[in-house]
Order: sequence, then structure tokens, then C-alpha cells
Amino acid sequence: MKNSILAFFVSILMMVSCKKNETSTTATTENGATVYYNGDILTMEGDKATYAEAVVVKDGKILFVGKEDEAMKQAGEGHKMVDLEGKTLMPGFVEPHVHPSIAASILPNEIIAPYDWVLPTETKKGVIGHDAYIKALTESVQKNAKADEVYWVWGYHQLWHGDLSREMLNKISKDKPIAVLHRSFHEVFLNDKAIEVMKIKEADFKGNPQVDWKKGHFFEGGWLGLVPKISQWFIVPERYSKGLELMTQLIQKNGITTVAEPGFPSSDFNLEYNLLKKEMDKNPPYSVFLIGNGTQLYGMNGNSNEKAKAYMEALPEKYNTSNIMFLPKQVKLFSDGAIYSQLMRMEGGYTDGHQGEWMTPLDLLKAQIKFYWDAGYKIHVHANGDQGIQQVLDYVAENVKTNPRKDHRLTLHHMGYFSDKQAAQVSELGIEASVNPYYLWALADKYAEKGLGKERGENLVRIKSLTSRGVPVSFHSDFAMAPIEPLTLAWTAVNRVTSQKSKFSQDQRIDAYTALKGITITSARALNLENEIGSIKVGKMADFTILAENPLKIDANKIKDIKVLGTVYRGKQFDNAN
Repeated sequence: MKNSILAFFVSILMMVSCKKNETSTTATTENGATVYYNGDILTMEGDKATYAEAVVVKDGKILFVGKEDEAMKQAGEGHKMVDLEGKTLMPGFVEPHVHPSIAASILPNEIIAPYDWVLPTETKKGVIGHDAYIKALTESVQKNAKADEVYWVWGYHQLWHGDLSREMLNKISKDKPIAVLHRSFHEVFLNDKAIEVMKIKEADFKGNPQVDWKKGHFFEGGWLGLVPKISQWFIVPERYSKGLELMTQLIQKNGITTVAEPGFPSSDFNLEYNLLKKEMDKNPPYSVFLIGNGTQLYGMNGNSNEKAKAYMEALPEKYNTSNIMFLPKQVKLFSDGAIYSQLMRMEGGYTDGHQGEWMTPLDLLKAQIKFYWDAGYKIHVHANGDQGIQQVLDYVAENVKTNPRKDHRLTLHHMGYFSDKQAAQVSELGIEASVNPYYLWALADKYAEKGLGKERGENLVRIKSLTSRGVPVSFHSDFAMAPIEPLTLAWTAVNRVTSQKSKFSQDQRIDAYTALKGITITSARALNLENEIGSIKVGKMADFTILAENPLKIDANKIKDIKVLGTVYRGKQFDNAN
């Protein structure tokens, strides 16, 4: 009996002991730490490639970077292990210049462009030649357009598709409103029915040199003036929301964990913000940073830079969320026209005699740069041609002389064509660059033949002239001026091969590591966020991209074809579908 009682208590004690162990194990497996190991962990810290054996993530941030055995200690008991199985883990890609408003306006609508466009669910085949374009446009309108909705079509370019006009669109349809957006997104052509439906009048644009009423053509400043008047037809909530959903799919598919829009809003602040917030409330695995559109807000606030600045400075407190943030004391301004339109300002003009356009009257641009410079802002300036860039350089030089600023980080965006001499001036003035390498791939062959001539056309986006002088250079897509594919941008910068397989300006090629910096740490720097994202370092956000191969260990010609397996955003892993 005594032995039976003893056995009973022993069994009870064993059960309690096991229960304690079970509880302890459950608690430790929920300590929140995750260790990534057994792969190429490329930190993007420093001027050359450095690797870590393991990374520990906890509470959405990087807790440890270093040796695997030490990582296990730092993670504590019960941590989660993620075996990379030889894959590459690197910082989440940063897209410092993309426009959700453009993506949302293009993706759900018709696309007829010179080259193929890969969408989440289909590929829109490219169309070349005037007759082929008109045929494709006519078939699309007849099949899809409606009498009570403006039918938007994006992708037209005169060098691939020939002339276009209001009269041509009227022949395609007199009773269906058609709006053809230029490949640059800086121009639109309207037919009579669209003008009627939108209720715009010729008198609304009297004296505007960037409106050709007879041709139904609104470009640069004319387009900027048109957009606020037609926002209800341009931003149709249901269609726009679908576009943002498609944008999210592309962002995740291509390994991006941070995007920024320099120049918010494009037309209607409340409408654009609320629709963007609706998409971001779904908690997709990326963050959006917004930079105020100083030029658009100038017009929306009584043509006053002071009021525009006050408006921007109130935005973070009113509108910041966990994944939408207005960057403080940063502003976007505009110099010359779009490179895709051949409306960028070029020294000596174009081979056919035209000169290009200014997006902002020069007296206003000069005043805006000085105003925000004196206010201590980081200024982002859209500038494409060498004359447009030089004008900004001259204004900055004046401000540096009268009001020197340390680490001002003024950033030129796009920089389609500039000289080596200008690259030197950019370096001397402490200016930084966010460029679109894709211009070379898409435009160099055609522009060398028409518009710019061989010398200028074959030397678009001279990245090496900048990086060799220590200028921080980030890459962006300015979607949809390039696909929202960071690896494609890096591939173009490394190889400088065009759509026609031409190998132009090979002296401007950069090494793969510098190119990867352009889509990670330097892109973070372009937003003043390099202390939070862009490299794998203790204390930074746990935002990673997982690749099937290491871009530094394969043939450079294959970089754009590396499969993005998934991302880690704020410590949570999101795998891409096969």
C-alpha cells in the first residue's frame, strides 16, 4: 500500500514536471526571435561586398548580424530558425521614385506601347508603326470603350507610332470619349467627345503655350493644368483601386519593401490619399513614403510658396499611418520636360530644330529652389536634359554662395542626358543623383537616330561619370517610365545594353556591387532613411529580399533574370508564388 501511494505521488510529480517543461517550451518558442542562416547574407554595408553567417530578427528589427554560433546565443531559447538553403538574403529593395497615382491610372486601363509590358495577370504586347498603332487603338476602342466613360489608353510615342491628333481620334470614334496618354505620362490627346464629357473649354487654357487645342494635345504645363480640372474622370475610384492592387502585386513580386513618391499629390489630394490609404490598410508587405509636390501645392495654395510649405509641414501629423509617411522637410520641384516626349531641354536643341519645354517657369523655379533651400529642406528636382540640369546647377551654385549648407543632399531625379563636365559640377556642389538607367535600354537606339544624334543618344544616363566622383547614385523606375523591377535597373547599369542589343557607352558601365547599392542603401539615402533601411545592420528595420541567386556571383548578363523568392517585411516573411 505504501509503495502504491509512493508510486502515485511520483507519477503526479512527473506529470507536473512534464507540464512545466511543456509550458517552458511553448513560452520560449514564442519569444519572437528568428535566425536566418545558411545562405549568402549580403549586408550592403561598406564599399565592398560583406557577408554575415546569420541574422537575428526580433520585433520587426535586426537584433544581431554576424557569426552563426553567436546568433544562436543572441536569439535566446526557443527562437525560430530559417534555413536559407544557399539562397541570397539582402536588404529589401528600395524604390525611391515611383508614382502610385500613375500606376493606378495605367495598370487597370488599356496599354498600347512600343514594347511588351508584363502585368501580374498578362503581358501587353508591344506595337510598332503608325498603321499598327491606329489599328490596335481602333480595335481596343471598339471592343472596350463606352459612351459614358472616358477611355484611357497609355503608351503612345510619336517616334514609334507616328503622328496623333484630335482629328485622328475623332475618326476612330465620335461618340466614345478617348484620352490617349503619352508614354511619358506628361502628355495627353483628347477627341471631341472627351473634351465634351470633361466639360473643358478652350478659354480655360488661353495663353498656355503647352496646349494645342486644335490637336487636342495637352503637354507638360498644359497637362499639369488639365489634370486638376478632370480628376473625376481621371481618378475613378473603383478602377483606381484596382490599379493600386496590381501595383502592390508588382511591388511584392519584385522584392521591394519600400517605395517613395516624390511629388504628392498629382491632382486631388484627398482622393489620391484616401484611395492609397484604402490599399495600404490591407497591410501589404511594404511601406510608402510621400514627398510634397511643391509645384502642384503652390498652385493649390494661391500661388504661394509660403502657404504650400505650411500645408506640407502639417501633413505628417494629420496623415501619417504605420505604413504611409510624409517625409518631413522634403519637397519635389520640376525643371524641364520629359525625356520620353523629347521635351527635355537640350543644349543646342534637337536635330529637327525643336527646343524642348520647361515644366516650371524659370523665375518661379529659381524662387522655389531658393525658398526651400533657405528653409533647410532636402530638395528633389525633376531634371532630364543637359540644359534643364544646368539651370538647376546654376541656381544651386548661387545658393551655395549666398547661404552655404552642409550636407544639403539636393537630389536631381532622372538625369536623362548630361555631360562629364556637369557630373563634375554635381560632385563639387554636393548634389546627389537618383537616375533611371532604363532610359538607355528603351530610348538610346531611337534617340541616336532621331532627336539627339549619335553622340548624345548613345550616352544617356552617364552613371560612371557620377559614381567615379563619389556622387551617391540611386536607381528608380519612375513607374511606368521603367518596369518596377530593381534588378532590371541594376542589370541595365551594369551592362548598358539596349532593346536592340546595342552596347552603347561601355565606359559608363558600373560594377554589380555599386549597382546593388543603387537599389538598396543609396536609395534609402535618397530619402534620408539610410539609418532605418537599406542595409542589414543592427537596429535597422528587418526588411529583406530573398533571391534564388547571388547577383555578385553570376554572369552579369543574367542579373535581371534572378528569381525573387520573397521578402521579409518588418520581420515577417512573405513568399512569392512559384
